[in-house]
Amino acid sequence: MLNIDKKRQRMFHLMLLLPVLVLFVFSYLPIFGIIIAFQDYQPGLGMLKSQWVGLENFKTIALLPDFMPALRNTLIIAVFKIIGNMIFPVVFALMLNELRIKWFKKTVQTVTYLPYFLSWVVLGGILMDFLSQGNTAGDAGFMNTFLMNIGLVDSPINFLGNKHMFPGTVIISDVWKNFGYNTIVYLAALTSINPSLYEASSIDGAGRWKQTWNVTIPGIAPIIILMTVLSIGNILNAGFEQIFVMYSPSVYATGDIIDTLVYRLGLVNQQFSLSAAVGLFKSVISGILIVVSFKMADRYAGYRVF
Repeated sequence: MLNIDKKRQRMFHLMLLLPVLVLFVFSYLPIFGIIIAFQDYQPGLGMLKSQWVGLENFKTIALLPDFMPALRNTLIIAVFKIIGNMIFPVVFALMLNELRIKWFKKTVQTVTYLPYFLSWVVLGGILMDFLSQGNTAGDAGFMNTFLMNIGLVDSPINFLGNKHMFPGTVIISDVWKNFGYNTIVYLAALTSINPSLYEASSIDGAGRWKQTWNVTIPGIAPIIILMTVLSIGNILNAGFEQIFVMYSPSVYATGDIIDTLVYRLGLVNQQFSLSAAVGLFKSVISGILIVVSFKMADRYAGYRVF
């Protein structure tokens, strides 16, 4: 019997070899590439023969005119995304929880969940048509046509080409995409509340509003705190795919984030060492924030990874 268990364990270990090898090749080997952040990397010389310059690239990126605006834009967009992805799904989940028509409730859940399955490439195209300014007022997108028809604006708004409106457009569209998924998380949390608490509060004369305020919200408060705290670890990930498919040079001042700056420095301008230095800076800060967020999740929500 003991020999059979050992054979089965050996087979399981052998089955792990392939995924471990894939993980090593695609996730760990590329880490050695960060060495070019400390070099004056020349593709013709390679990593072994390029000149070592130490922290010179990090000093250079601190002086780059695009770096501080990109860092500021990243923080602003990410923070407002975290706030929006917390408030609106919670409110919507509370409203859905009050619905008693099950088929309508499930239909609304399904419809709001659909955008989550679409990539930003697809959604970017949809948003460009939806928010299009058009060449003339007659061929503007749905949003501009609607605003003009109800008399809120006289001419089409350039949502994606106006640097003042671009961050808001990015934040709202991100909240819309993740709206259904986050709502389901909070709806699941609502099912964990003990029904006897509602019965007791009803006997005490509490109406639906007081039950929501005194029973429902305290009941899902731990999951709200957990979701928010864990989002802090991704505060420097403002959404490369989303912004990359939606932005243009006219909105670089408010729409350029660290990830898009890394892309432009590395692949467009071929400044590989500076690009790697910016990426390494972001990774180090993100790593610290992830550790802090897990500590906060453990302290305020009792959630532990290890």
